Amino acid sequence: MLKQDNLRLGIFLGFLAPIAGLILYYFFAFYTRQVGFLEFLGYLKQYKNLLTAVSSISLVANAILFTVYINNRKDKTAKGIFVATLIYGIAVLLIKVLK
Repeated sequence: MLKQDNLRLGIFLGFLAPIAGLILYYFFAFYTRQVGFLEFLGYLKQYKNLLTAVSSISLVANAILFTVYINNRKDKTAKGIFVATLIYGIAVLLIKVLK
């Protein structure tokens, strides 16, 4: 499945990778402090600088995924990852500006 060259797969992976980045950030930065995941999500709403850090890690996860698919010449999948990254980045920017 992951070897397919498919735009839908790219969009799916492009939205999944930032969630994985968010979870990894939580485990490395907050889990050791015994902060619950829902409390962590509350901190994201409250602190803009935390949102910036988490979104950066999440977008790096997409950049790695994008690079892997570009290097394997899976251009349609890479295009889907790129589209999802743009949507994700614009959403984070809007949240920060409108907050």
